[in-house]
Amino acid sequence: MKSFTYNALPARVIFGSDTLPQIAQEIKNLGCTKALVLTTPQQIPEGELVLKLIGPELGAGIYSEATMHTPTDITEKAVARAQELKADCVISVGGGSTTGLGKAIALRTGLKQIAVPTTYAGSEASATPIIGETSGSVKKTQKTMKVLPNVIVYDVKLSLTLPPRMTLTSGVNAVAHAVEALYSTDSNPIIDGLALQGITAIARALPQIMHSPPDSESLFSARSDALFGAWACGTCLGAVGMSLHHKICHTLGGTFNLPHADTHTVILPHAMAYNAPYAKETMKQIVSALKDAGLAAESAPGAVWDLVKSLDGPMSLRELGMREEDLDKAADIASGNPYPNPAPLERDKLKKLLQDAWNGIRPE
Repeated sequence: MKSFTYNALPARVIFGSDTLPQIAQEIKNLGCTKALVLTTPQQIPEGELVLKLIGPELGAGIYSEATMHTPTDITEKAVARAQELKADCVISVGGGSTTGLGKAIALRTGLKQIAVPTTYAGSEASATPIIGETSGSVKKTQKTMKVLPNVIVYDVKLSLTLPPRMTLTSGVNAVAHAVEALYSTDSNPIIDGLALQGITAIARALPQIMHSPPDSESLFSARSDALFGAWACGTCLGAVGMSLHHKICHTLGGTFNLPHADTHTVILPHAMAYNAPYAKETMKQIVSALKDAGLAAESAPGAVWDLVKSLDGPMSLRELGMREEDLDKAADIASGNPYPNPAPLERDKLKKLLQDAWNGIRPE
């Protein structure tokens, strides 16, 4: 057993079905009295449901302008709204856009947070002290305990109507956290175990979700597996450092405004292939986890690519709207600042990675 250091994150997690009614008590447990509910414009109904459950005595109102990549101008408007309503906590209902906004508000105000995820992995996984914000065309991330949610409430029922494409891309987004945790410079056996559980749970669940009849018991079971996998993978993201894959995705999202989860889905197998020669043991572990999920897997990068293709997911940066002439700029940014990664960061090789991802070529 190798030596390691592990810092556990002090977050309260509530997982199950029909857990939403517990939020009112969780607000009181935090010593709070007025909660501002955060959503995107598309998820106002879910926010209104939460507001109804906590009642007028605990609900301050809704701010529904959360958006992708957590732009700082949106955050400033949300902070002003929270102060106007005298809110003493926020409830983030949704995916990464909403969770990121809740974290950004907490960073500036110190307000306590309750996160209610409705996807499997957003811009900032709920169970992490990591926040990424975009100002202008630059997205920057930081790690600080100021943004770690105090409570995370997972309710499987909220994920039952998640659209198929978002189901797939947010699930692969979650898998990316686990993959990079396994070859992180500060990896440890506790997080390695969670990472492999998360990969297996999501890889097993995604095909079942796509192929199960609506309202079936098998669909509910698969949704439960996927949501557990999302938590496991998100915990990995918060506990150890990330590498090349996340750097590229933040570059493509912040600078070129590509959709976050879709970008993760396209880039992951290519980033894995780039690192594979320098992370052979990790790739063997991933292959084993994918086989445990019932997938045919010989090469870890190829198996992830095959899974996405078999479920009609996005396969290229080109289809996400990336211009081929911008690949050089993306390679420059991704190689511009050193960061830990198994394989050496070489600008020409990074350009090839991006070119392959733009073309949608299957990695070996």
